Amino acid sequence: MTQNTEHAEHTDRTKVPTVVVTGASGRTGSRVAAAARAAGLTVRAATRACGFDWQNRSTWEAALRGADAAYLVYPLDVGAPDAPEAVGGLAREAVRLGVRRLVLLSARGEEQARPTERALAESGAEWTVVRAAWFAQNFSEGPLVEEIRAAGELVFPGGAVREPFVDVRDVADVAVAALTGGERYVGRTVEVSGPRLLSFGEAVAEIAAATGRELAYQAVSARDYGERMAAFGLPPEEVEFLVELFASLLDGHNAHLSDGVRRVLGREPRDFGDVVREAAADGVWKP
Repeated sequence: MTQNTEHAEHTDRTKVPTVVVTGASGRTGSRVAAAARAAGLTVRAATRACGFDWQNRSTWEAALRGADAAYLVYPLDVGAPDAPEAVGGLAREAVRLGVRRLVLLSARGEEQARPTERALAESGAEWTVVRAAWFAQNFSEGPLVEEIRAAGELVFPGGAVREPFVDVRDVADVAVAALTGGERYVGRTVEVSGPRLLSFGEAVAEIAAATGRELAYQAVSARDYGERMAAFGLPPEEVEFLVELFASLLDGHNAHLSDGVRRVLGREPRDFGDVVREAAADGVWKP
């Protein structure tokens, strides 16, 4: 009896914590998974390829059971109309299964995201919200890249607004610090950004300088951009949501820096230029 008890206690002490990473193949999720592994955690990917579906509650338990923590990133956007119910529901299921430590990726300055954040906070979880500025990697990964690569131009509703583009590796490092930081970050919201402000036109100019290509930025209205998205086959309800989102996010109120990276990680955030130089060296924008 004593030997069995001692063995159980030893097993508990030496158990490697398991973190569920939703969106583990995506822009932030892949980096969170890598950073979590580097921190010595066991990573359980929660993606459609692994059988997890945000829209199918029957898939949640298998993804969560036996885990110690989870990183939550909601597809399309954290401010989507169905996000509060889904994130709140998943958080409550996680708590029921003993997975109390949850970190949610949210968006800095996005009022549409606040109901989702409240749903997480009201779930009974030990929660942290990481509100991120616009990702620097949106220029090197995802739907904007092909337009820059093939057309030599970025058409986007950013106007002349300046944004402190954040490296997603910094977002991931902050998320993992929150997941592993014990009580330190429970019940806290951390806002993260890059170290300087750039307009979308200035960002494209930095890409042009790094690649040696002539690249242009064309500012359009959110409504005009919505028509472009609709022409590419995006569902009307998603188009309408994104039009409203871009119009509200890109009105200038986010043109300021946040110190979350420095406060959590004890260092300055990575610069947009570093991301651009690395991507250019990898040939990301070669036609």
